[in-house]
Amino acid sequence: MIYAVIDTNVLVSALITHNPEAATAKVVRLLFDHGFVPMYDADIIAEYEEVLHREKFPILPDAASALISYIIENGVEASRADFAESMPDEDDRVFYEVSLSNEDSFLVTGNLKHYPISPRIITPAAFIDIIYENK
Repeated sequence: MIYAVIDTNVLVSALITHNPEAATAKVVRLLFDHGFVPMYDADIIAEYEEVLHREKFPILPDAASALISYIIENGVEASRADFAESMPDEDDRVFYEVSLSNEDSFLVTGNLKHYPISPRIITPAAFIDIIYENK
């Protein structure tokens, strides 16, 4: 099974795009098709709640809540693995540390520059390729 922490920017993009072929939209479809297991902790869920319900995004509150509930119900709540080094964007530390808690997990993000360079931190398009290679 493939495990992944999904950065909030991927979910926002998936929920606001009008392009069903967008990589972010495909990641969310794969989530609902049980193509991978999402990983999260309470801080990640809190960020999802706050960001996905921002008025500036044209996201229906029910859609945001349903997605978050699905992640909680079908995902794995994980502990954070301590990462002592500084991060390019400290606000994203939680996503990286949760991904480190499982050696077989990925962190899927549209903001690679916010994280240390690592083969486990990948774009939505690269993640889709990995999922299809493992089917």
